[in-house]
Amino acid sequence: MVQTARVSALVWTAAGSLLAWLWLLLCQGFFWRTDVRLPPRGEPEVWPSVCVVVPARDEAAVLPAALPSLLAQDYPGRAEVFLVDDGSSDGTGDLARELARQGGLPLTVGSPGEPPAGWTGKLWAVRHGIGLARAREPEYLLLTDADIAHAPDSLRELVAAARSGGFDVVSQMARLRVESVWERLVVPAFVYFFAQLYPFRRIAGTGRTAAAAGGCVLLRAETAERARIPDAIRHAVIDDVALARAVKHGGGRVWLGLAERVDSVRPYPRLHDLWRMVSRSAYAQLRHNVALLAGTVAGLALVYLVPPVAVLAGLATGRAPAAVLGGLAWLVMTGTYVPMLRYYRQPLWLAPLLPFTAFLYLLMTVDSAVQHYRGRGAAWKGRTYARPDAVPDEG
Repeated sequence: MVQTARVSALVWTAAGSLLAWLWLLLCQGFFWRTDVRLPPRGEPEVWPSVCVVVPARDEAAVLPAALPSLLAQDYPGRAEVFLVDDGSSDGTGDLARELARQGGLPLTVGSPGEPPAGWTGKLWAVRHGIGLARAREPEYLLLTDADIAHAPDSLRELVAAARSGGFDVVSQMARLRVESVWERLVVPAFVYFFAQLYPFRRIAGTGRTAAAAGGCVLLRAETAERARIPDAIRHAVIDDVALARAVKHGGGRVWLGLAERVDSVRPYPRLHDLWRMVSRSAYAQLRHNVALLAGTVAGLALVYLVPPVAVLAGLATGRAPAAVLGGLAWLVMTGTYVPMLRYYRQPLWLAPLLPFTAFLYLLMTVDSAVQHYRGRGAAWKGRTYARPDAVPDEG
């Protein structure tokens, strides 16, 4: 009797996982597709002025591979780069000035000093950069990170897409580096999970779904002023999502898609490096809510862990229904992951390993909560934010 009840519970759980995957496959904005690229665009008659703002803290290791690509932008209009040296101890500012001597767009290096209470370091640096840029009266601001390398026509394509589509924000999720074993296992899944939470096709619509990718955000300057960016989101650790929500809340239009020639040059060779990247903001994404944490853990277990467990348990006990249902759920999961692996030019045999990667993300999320309750909060480059908010809470 007890054994029968256990088998029935396993079968029903596997069936629930399969239903969840069928819903994700068909009803979650086709998140698994990777064909959301820059929308159709034509060249404007007059190219608007753009100021590029680059917050940088201890980025000397990656700056030579990223900053020259910004300075070498082939942009028909007026453009200028503002790098904000956020208290670096590795000579980031001096290196930026040295790289600028090679020619290209004008570069200004500023320093904002330490952020006041209530501000994250990055957003304080962005605020300073926008303040410097405001004197040039740009029509657009390109907010990009110091580890992002842009193709020569990147700025031109972003502006053309924004003007043609009437978007206040055009953001591209940079292609992250995938070279080490752990990067191959974790990085494509990171983008896959992000798209599952924020389906790109829904972001461009009029609904509430809003997100951006902080490494590459073209923002209309008038919209930034109207939405009080970055002041209104000054405490946000997940600042790109907060920015997009603030813009959409004010009636602006947002577009987000995958990049074709915008790449992150930052290496994450070890699991420890990737773990820190995810865990520093995972609990902030859940708004520091224990109930949301429990629901997320349960959801990850049902969707990603139950299928392989059902297959193995079903085969071990000779219970075909559990194995079949779990196998079908695993098959759907694997199929939805294949497009992302192709986008990252990775071998497709990695697709069935997604449950293992999801288990790692589950542990990273729990660790993020543990660190928060130990008072460490979101720590990054020598700064700790005890209780940041993931979304704007001001008008």
